[in-house]
Amino acid sequence: MGPITGLLAQRIALGLLLLFLVSILIFVGTMLLPGDVAQQILGQSATPEAVANLRAELGLNDPPLTRYLEWLGGLLSGDLGTALTSGQSINETVGRRLGNTLFLAFWAAIIAVPLAIFLGLLAVRYLDRWPDKMISATTLTTISMPEFVIGYILMFILGVQLNWFSPTAVGFRPDADLLTRLDSIAIPIMVLTLVVLAHMMRMTRAAILNVMQSAYIETAELKGLSTFTIIRKHAFPNSVSPIVNVVMLNLAYLVVGVVVVEVVFVYPGMGQYLVDHVTKRDLPVVQACGMIFATIYIGLNLVADVVSILTNPRLRHPK
Repeated sequence: MGPITGLLAQRIALGLLLLFLVSILIFVGTMLLPGDVAQQILGQSATPEAVANLRAELGLNDPPLTRYLEWLGGLLSGDLGTALTSGQSINETVGRRLGNTLFLAFWAAIIAVPLAIFLGLLAVRYLDRWPDKMISATTLTTISMPEFVIGYILMFILGVQLNWFSPTAVGFRPDADLLTRLDSIAIPIMVLTLVVLAHMMRMTRAAILNVMQSAYIETAELKGLSTFTIIRKHAFPNSVSPIVNVVMLNLAYLVVGVVVVEVVFVYPGMGQYLVDHVTKRDLPVVQACGMIFATIYIGLNLVADVVSILTNPRLRHPK
């Protein structure tokens, strides 16, 4: 087994182990949530006998280990279970909600990733000059503001005052045409773009500046190459690994961290679905959403590790 194959196998094994440990934490954490789903379903006027009977019917009185093993077995077979409050299959509902979340994250990533890399390159090209200072100041401002604050500001200015876009995503319909759907989520896309743009831009700038201190960059400068050519042909290709890492982390955030944005804009995605069922104490839904978010986050981090390994010349050519 070569060095690259061994490292890839090690990363995949660690990812699966981490996912197993996360499943335990999610199950235990949901068990510790206050409240009783049986009481939520029946209402405050329900008798203790009715609540006890419903708990037995839903299997809430089974030992925790038995419930965990049954839940884990369902996950491994692709069955996320049934929502206790509605009796609907979680797979069907999550499929629609996850599709909406991925649609929102996809368009935010399409804008944010190329723009972040371009701004990072631009900041390095005009290092310590006004473009670099303006880009750095703007990204520091956005990175220091919570996404719900940015959301309410853009909602008020672009949606209410100027009436350019829909202030909320209440009218979003997955079966509508593309332009209609994009108009419904234009402001949420802007919020997510501003939130992740700063992290990716600053990491791109830092990674390229780190490479610019290398000896081969000085050699290229002595050859008379322009600064832009040096960055494009020499610095950027050799700084891909840290850039890919931060891009993958922010892509994971676009999917996992959209809960606040979806709640602010009433967007029918996974985040809104999770929050709604946390209030109802619907544990199977909360557990399913938690595992989906964890799987996406760990999976994208695993992809980042794999890309970093494959782009490392020392591992590709160990001799």
